[in-house]
Amino acid sequence: MEITLDWLKNAMAETGYISEDEINMAVFLALNLEKPLLITGAPGVGKTELAKVLSKIFQTELIRLQCYEGLDESKALYEWNYQKQLLSIQLGKEQGANKIEQDLFSENYLLPRPLLKALRAEQKPVLLIDEIDKTDEEFEAFLLEILSDFQVSIPELGTVRANQIPIVVLTSNAERELSDGLKRRCIYLNIDYPRIDKELAILNAKVPGIDRRLAQEVAKAVQLVRSLEIQKKPSIAETIDWAKALVLLGAENLTPNLVEKTTNLLLKDKHDVDNFNRDMGSRCLCSKVQGRECNE
Repeated sequence: MEITLDWLKNAMAETGYISEDEINMAVFLALNLEKPLLITGAPGVGKTELAKVLSKIFQTELIRLQCYEGLDESKALYEWNYQKQLLSIQLGKEQGANKIEQDLFSENYLLPRPLLKALRAEQKPVLLIDEIDKTDEEFEAFLLEILSDFQVSIPELGTVRANQIPIVVLTSNAERELSDGLKRRCIYLNIDYPRIDKELAILNAKVPGIDRRLAQEVAKAVQLVRSLEIQKKPSIAETIDWAKALVLLGAENLTPNLVEKTTNLLLKDKHDVDNFNRDMGSRCLCSKVQGRECNE
């Protein structure tokens, strides 16, 4: 199928994902050039969500490799089912079988992990390699080889080539600098915290039944909180959670009492809560949001 920018923009909108021209262009290029999409940005700005949206748009499987420190080839690509192999060996001894050993490394004993699953998928999947920056340089080099040729050699079975080149999305929270080799092979996209108009559109799309005034005040309040000297700025996901909680509490607009009781949905660190109370506080936040003078 032909993927145009207009088609992609409409498809994204139909899933409820509020995108911008920069996002649409990066995804468009990655899809048509069949190159991995490397997305950076703070946690919670919608990097992983974009991969999920692509899976919905193309009605295909989302295969996720969640990265972590110490992740190695066997956990990402494939393993042998050692327990099943041992049971087969034991059964072979009991039955006097002579051919059991040559069958131990067949498909029956193979445990595909996310990378191999993506290569063997019959329908083009979305392969999400989440938080690649948490792995070490050695694993990144191994991954680079896979993404370059979309094939892998399994000594006992031979070379496995991709049935369909997957749609690859890599995300990074910038915990470490990624190699130039990986960056060169990817279409790069940075997703920042949204502007107030985009955040308002997200709230209206993701929070059913939210009052128009409340949505505007929540969006403005979160922008103000992010401007403070805090370590963990509220993400889009936390904005949505806060708005849903306020709707659940029957709020039509922000009040100091409501903000004070629900601050824990926006700020998840005691240091940040203390800084918020010191630099602004719930009463002052509500005053600023509603266009009044802050008397604190």
